[in-house]
Parts: sequence; structure tokens; C-alpha cells
Amino acid sequence: MKRILTMFGLLSMLLLGGCAILEEANNSLDYADKATTYLDKASKFAEDVPQMAEDAVTNQEARKNLETELIAMKEEIKTFNETKAPSIAEDIHNQITEYNEKLNSGIDSYLKNIENGKWDPALLQDSEIMKTVNELTSLIDKIENLGS
Repeated sequence: MKRILTMFGLLSMLLLGGCAILEEANNSLDYADKATTYLDKASKFAEDVPQMAEDAVTNQEARKNLETELIAMKEEIKTFNETKAPSIAEDIHNQITEYNEKLNSGIDSYLKNIENGKWDPALLQDSEIMKTVNELTSLIDKIENLGS
């Protein structure tokens, strides 16, 4: 009887351990999907914003659209930073959140310029925004490897 209980205990531990591994794998895949989606949005943002800044110089509606886009990106940053990363992805998540802090700061600076009536698209190109988005999107390969 003692032997059966021991075997049952060992089997239970193996199953529970296997469940933990499976859960970690699922969490990694889920995180990789969220991170990839976020980085796709950041990349799209980087593609769209320069033209929006050009248009904002002469068009009031384009100014509002640009401000809306900048504020929406700030919200995307906040939402992603609150994402819980699995242990296997903590380093990558920390890198992304560091880039996000720089991106958020660049957006704040650009919004302040807009508030002060400075609609110069060169200010956007010279800001940390575009450089940081490029750095962010360079992490996509690392994130895709989480799913493998």
C-alpha cells in the first residue's frame, strides 16, 4: 500500500510539473502574440506619423488627427507596459518598457511643441520618437523566438 501511495505521489508530481511547463509555454506564446501586435502598432505609428506631421503644418483637421494618434500611442504604451511577461520573456519585456519610456517622453515633448504652436515636422524626425520606434521594432525577432 505504501508503494502504491508513493507511486501515486510521484505520478501526481510529474503531472503537476508537466502542467506548469505547459502553462509557461502557453504564457510565452500569449505574450509573444501581444508583444508582436504591439510592435506592429508601433511600426505602423512610425510609418504614419511623419506624413501626419507634414499635413498638420497646413491643415487643422490633420493637427487634430496627429494629436489623437500621439495620444493613442501613449495609451498603447501604457497598456503594453502593464502586460505581465512570463519569466522567459522578462528581459525582452524590460527592454521594451525601457524603449517605451523614451518613446513616451518623446511623444510628450512633441505634444508640448504642438501645444506651443510648433508644427515643424523636422522636430518629429529629430525627436527620440522615430529612433526609439526603430529600436523597438528591432526586437521583433527576439519575440518571435519566444514562440519556438
